[in-house]
Amino acid sequence: MSLPVHPPAPQPPATGGPAEPASDSTATETRRGARSGAAGLLGAAVNGLMGFVLVVVITRGYGTEGSGVFFAAIGVVTVAAALCVLGAETGLIWSLPRRRLGPQGDAARMLPVALIPPLTTALVIATVGILAADPLARRLLDGAGVDGAALLRVSFAAVPVVVAMTLLFGVLRCVRPMRMYVAVQSVLLPTARPLLVGAAVLLAGGGLLAGMTGWVLPALLAAAVTLLLVVGPLGIGRGAGLRARRDEWRSFWRFSLPRAASAAIDSGAVWIGVLLTTVLAGAADAGIFGAVSRYILAGQLAMQGLRVAVSPQLSRLFGQDRPDAAAALHRQLTTWALVLSWPVYLLLAVFGAGFLELFGSGFAGGATAMTVLALAMLVNTGVGNVQSMLLMSGRSGLHLAATVAGLTVTVSLGLVLIPAHGATGAACAWAAGIVTENLIAVTCARIVVGQPLADMSMLRAALFTVGGVGAAAIVGVLVGGRGIVGLAVALAVLAVGCVGLLTLPRVRQGIRATMVQIRGGAPSVSPRPSKGR
Repeated sequence: MSLPVHPPAPQPPATGGPAEPASDSTATETRRGARSGAAGLLGAAVNGLMGFVLVVVITRGYGTEGSGVFFAAIGVVTVAAALCVLGAETGLIWSLPRRRLGPQGDAARMLPVALIPPLTTALVIATVGILAADPLARRLLDGAGVDGAALLRVSFAAVPVVVAMTLLFGVLRCVRPMRMYVAVQSVLLPTARPLLVGAAVLLAGGGLLAGMTGWVLPALLAAAVTLLLVVGPLGIGRGAGLRARRDEWRSFWRFSLPRAASAAIDSGAVWIGVLLTTVLAGAADAGIFGAVSRYILAGQLAMQGLRVAVSPQLSRLFGQDRPDAAAALHRQLTTWALVLSWPVYLLLAVFGAGFLELFGSGFAGGATAMTVLALAMLVNTGVGNVQSMLLMSGRSGLHLAATVAGLTVTVSLGLVLIPAHGATGAACAWAAGIVTENLIAVTCARIVVGQPLADMSMLRAALFTVGGVGAAAIVGVLVGGRGIVGLAVALAVLAVGCVGLLTLPRVRQGIRATMVQIRGGAPSVSPRPSKGR
């Protein structure tokens, strides 16, 4: 089921100024997207670094089997919370940019609409999970040598906290500057987790229960901080109404409910693989797959940073019936994501063994899984944030269809491949699901938007990236193999190449133009003559 592009939500009042020409308006939106995207990328860098540190703390502190159990517990929280959110986070990002903030606005009315059903569902799921922890632990964590029931009770108790945090993050993205969202979601939360989990490893004897508690507490802190940040702009406590009309409930949940399933699949894709591997191949293979997946997700953080930055802007553009500006913004940010993400995935594909050595000798068996998933992620980042294009245009039903197709492929192949091939089988299944979902999503997005989602600049960036990183990787393999030595050589060659590129006037000009966009000014490059066109 798909929805109209124009929802019945009230639109912001016009500014009253003269109308901008279409080309100038599109340029303004791309500059605005560049600024938001830069903030999102900065947050993604910090988030990725801290996420990597967290995985090192877990894998070094608990080993292959213990980390497999830890990742399984995180998977329970992540998948359950994603289900309980019911798609309301995306619903908020879709609806709030089309409403007015402040005491006289109508944005605050969406807060009860978006929060009450998910939090009620989360409390029910948490209660059921805590009561059923013993039989679940026997099935999921049997033979792991830990108090699985106690670990699952902590995990389920965390679900309402994570749901509240997720929904408040959605509000924060729409009502505050991007830097505030980055500070809480991309700095505070991921920095606190390795600190507290590491403290549990060092001070609490390395117990999994203490470590999981250290993983949960930062979510409670982040939720509290975010709540304080959003009440002011919404006008809560200063006269803003909180009682929504019946038609507002209907329009919000007509959009959000199809997103509920796809959001659960998106958020839980990696953890579904971890849980399947735990059940079908054992905790050790699950630990290897979990470590591999963290590298894969770290490479995706650039695209995620761009997505969280511009989704509210895309919603506003589609609400104003400006698909051309939305498509231009998509093309620009996809080029950024491609240039930033493809080098990571190409290096992961070639030097997977070297990356995994950082986690310990027991994780070397995940090199093949790393290569398979890294190649699949080239497709994921190459098509860009087409999922956001579908969602922010109101086509949550089409997005659901793409994610269900990807999940079906992942689970079906996983049931066949994981028992015989462990982590490698899980990686092959997930890779096939990734490619399936993205090919369907990009096809649907192109039809819905009615504008080109790729251009020659993206193709040139892709060819240049593959050529440059590929050459550096070949040198690294020839000199030092596919371990840490070869990786170090490849990185050194890339560093020298980047310095060399900075000597080219055209490259420096492009960097200057991008920085002007980020600072909010118009490009300083003089337009070329039209030659009679």
